[in-house]
Amino acid sequence: MSKLTIAGIRRENQFSPNHIGNDAAIFALTVQHLRDLGCEVNEYIESDLIVRHFQESAIFNMVRNWTSIHKLQQMEDRGYTVINSGYGIENCTREKMTRLLMSNNISHPASLILPTDEDPTAAIEEAGFFNSWIKRGDFHAIHREDVTYVRNPEEAKTILKEYAIRGIKTAVINEHLVGDLVKFYGVTGTDFFYWFYPSNQHHSKFGLEQINGTAKGIPFDKPKLQQLCSQAAEVLNIHIYGGDCIISEDGSIRLIDFNDWPSFAPCRDEAAPHIARRIYNLISK
Repeated sequence: MSKLTIAGIRRENQFSPNHIGNDAAIFALTVQHLRDLGCEVNEYIESDLIVRHFQESAIFNMVRNWTSIHKLQQMEDRGYTVINSGYGIENCTREKMTRLLMSNNISHPASLILPTDEDPTAAIEEAGFFNSWIKRGDFHAIHREDVTYVRNPEEAKTILKEYAIRGIKTAVINEHLVGDLVKFYGVTGTDFFYWFYPSNQHHSKFGLEQINGTAKGIPFDKPKLQQLCSQAAEVLNIHIYGGDCIISEDGSIRLIDFNDWPSFAPCRDEAAPHIARRIYNLISK
């Protein structure tokens, strides 16, 4: 029986802010475990998607460049197996993610989606978002300002102006939720699910986790969180995921972020074999 031959595509460094080593590490471990499963894995960088013709019919990837994402989508349309899907990666960009989660009744903060070239004051005041989070609508966070906590509409207006200058056309404005911030990682089709309080592990990309302060350990339903994440992953069309949620004082859970293939930094040794097995099973179908 011939080996499964798979292409693995790393993430460009510019899309791993403060996590270049962590993203590289989970990729390398996944490759190792796929080879342990008997796969032949050919490794590539994102730019190879543009200049190469891929003989492999199956691809796993951590790409984030728009050109790369669109190339993956074209390959999927031609019958390639792509994990995570290029369409799923696009679904995890902020505006699309917000619309999909809310339209599918996935527990999420109240949110506005606004053009950046207009004054947001009236909309924010009507929504009552006097403490809120401004997030670029078109992509994931690359720069610190791409996710910004604001205390009033005037601060929000300043951030939207900056986005407009940078060519970012829309912004998502989430209400600020008070409670424990929890980060999580999961892999669909497996039992793997890992959560933790970033305030206890000093785990941060831009230091924004300190806004919610040290977690109190509010009791919540752990299986419900895992189920909620599984539902979100299905809606967004991704298999390897991570994100953040807020646990409110009453134990309610609301997702505030959901990402395609994060670094799995606190749990990469545990996660990698599950990621590899999921990729193997999806390709073997």
